[in-house]
Amino acid sequence: MINIAASSYALAAIGFLVLGLSVLSGWHGRAQRGTLSVACLATAVWAAALGLDAAREILWNTDTAALEVLRDGSWSLFLVALLGDWRSEAEGTPSRLILGRFPAPRPSLLAAGCVYLLLLAGVGVAHWNNDLLPALGLPLLIGYVGLSVYGMLLVEQVYRNKTIEERWAIKFVCLGIGGMFAYDFYMYSNALLFRKLSADLWTARGFVNALTVPLIALSITRRKSWTTSFAVSRRVVFHSAALFGSAIYLLAMGSVGYYLRYVGGSWGTVMQTGFLFGAISLLGVILFSGTARSWLKVTISKHFYRYNYDYREEWMRFTRTLSERGPNLGERAIQALAVLVESPGGTLWQRDAGGRFTVMAGWPTVDTHVAEPANAPFCRFLESTQWVVDVDEYVARPDKYEGLALPEWLLDAPRRWLVVPLMLQEKLFGFVVLQRARSPVKLNWEIIDLLEIAGSQAASYLAQEDAANALMVARQFESFNRMSTFVVHDLKNLVAQLSLMNANAEKHKDNPEFQRDMLETLNHSVQKMKLLLQKLSRSENAEKPQPLAVDDVVRQALALKSAFEPHPQLLVEQADLRVLADRERLERVLGHLIQNAIEATPRDGNVLVRVARPADGRENAVEIEITDTGEGMTEEFIRERLFKPFDSTKSAGMGIGVFESREYITELGGALEVTSQPGLGTTFKVVLPLHRVAAAATIA
Repeated sequence: MINIAASSYALAAIGFLVLGLSVLSGWHGRAQRGTLSVACLATAVWAAALGLDAAREILWNTDTAALEVLRDGSWSLFLVALLGDWRSEAEGTPSRLILGRFPAPRPSLLAAGCVYLLLLAGVGVAHWNNDLLPALGLPLLIGYVGLSVYGMLLVEQVYRNKTIEERWAIKFVCLGIGGMFAYDFYMYSNALLFRKLSADLWTARGFVNALTVPLIALSITRRKSWTTSFAVSRRVVFHSAALFGSAIYLLAMGSVGYYLRYVGGSWGTVMQTGFLFGAISLLGVILFSGTARSWLKVTISKHFYRYNYDYREEWMRFTRTLSERGPNLGERAIQALAVLVESPGGTLWQRDAGGRFTVMAGWPTVDTHVAEPANAPFCRFLESTQWVVDVDEYVARPDKYEGLALPEWLLDAPRRWLVVPLMLQEKLFGFVVLQRARSPVKLNWEIIDLLEIAGSQAASYLAQEDAANALMVARQFESFNRMSTFVVHDLKNLVAQLSLMNANAEKHKDNPEFQRDMLETLNHSVQKMKLLLQKLSRSENAEKPQPLAVDDVVRQALALKSAFEPHPQLLVEQADLRVLADRERLERVLGHLIQNAIEATPRDGNVLVRVARPADGRENAVEIEITDTGEGMTEEFIRERLFKPFDSTKSAGMGIGVFESREYITELGGALEVTSQPGLGTTFKVVLPLHRVAAAATIA
């Protein structure tokens, strides 16, 4: 029993210490701040001292006797301050409160009363036989009874002299403090009657005092002037309440187990062990039960807080749930909404391609596959009113939802409870059907408003995911269309070559050299068209770059332009400079630039292609310079139009040749530089990084 007493008083000490520190840290109750914090801290010290005595198997000593007077006196002082210094919240003026026909007592009167009671107890019973109460002493015992009576009288006066509005705020603190004094009166009166202090009453006293802490804290939250910047989060209160309840449960089960051992005879130990194991197992089941946790959360929010939610914590949790990486956003949206009202699950309905609302996700599982037309009365009602629909309330009182007709599948669904509309830009994006809560939740304006704004937030996330998916598909089509455009551009060049060859065939058909060039050009065109067809059926990412000799690629590109005039000239200052690239794409890029130079230059002009190291001293690069003496370009044209896709000065041009060239050269880690003067010509410089591994292997 002594160990239980130590736990009892330790619990009271912790509770009053936390309450006292919170009041002291930021309470704005004017005159009552100091007295209340002193009373709480004095009670904490008193309970801690009694807990230490109980742990050492000491029921009473002179130190705790003094702390008893300090505790009762501090609470009496607080009651006097509360009675005499009360200011009306409605009027802001001092209330003229009286005890009967006399003014409210002051702290000095309280001190005088305490001294009087103690002196009366010492003088009136000087000849009492103290052997009957060796631990406590009768004079102090009567004094404590008097202090208890005085405390109860103060509580009665405080409550009786308040208005109806003031009693609403003060009733819990009066109930708590009055309960402490009433319990002390009963315990000490019992000791006077039986001339022995009851160990059971003394042990339970700590629990009784601990139970007054939430009552006092609740009164602080109710009175407007009793506000504190020290706030205890709902999570802390939840875990503390669960721990406190578990401790009470284990103490009760331990007491029952002790009783079973006491009355069980030879089976006592077995019965005690089996009972305790079953009790602990039951406690584990309760602690891990979602229904029990839900009931505790709802009870705490209902009875200890002004609002049902800690909005900062709830919104952070809601946003974290929706923002998690990975798929299954629909399931996470249902979960985020369900947790707000302790619902175990639900289903998400969104508009499909056919314009109907169908089930897109379920948490934890999908329980229906019915479709609801977007123009159905149910969907039109949700979009026009944006209301959260309580299905149970609709069944009981359909007049509250005028114009609403719930579909049969919803009325017949098991555990259906709430329909939360997901609104996006005043349009119904979808809705979530939540299952009935694990514990009874009374819907009010706060819960409904939270569900409505949370539904809009969930709709924005779902719409963003749909937009991202649509954008991904659009990019895939864009990639295919872009590749198709390049293929068409290459086909145009091939057609131009074949057309020129066909035009010269009548004139040079008997020339053997022309016949060889024609066959070579036809063979190359066929091979290139085959490659282009392959590119249309697979991704360009499948191409594997390989080390290429730049001068060989340039020669191949020039060979395809041999039928055009002026004939481009090749100057290779350093051969076998290798780069890592795809031969087909690099040849096509260089061919675009050479073709543009030929088309911009008159027949009597010059086109020169030079392969060398860069003139600026960059040793790990190769430079392909394409110079013509054609029309040239202005700086404005180069800056604003040259590299712009689908913008061409040619009548049959597509405007993507130079754009593709720059894109691929940049992809290889190189650069495309342009210098030009109108009427004097243009120079394109292609600078590519050398393939070091291949170069090193060649040197070796």
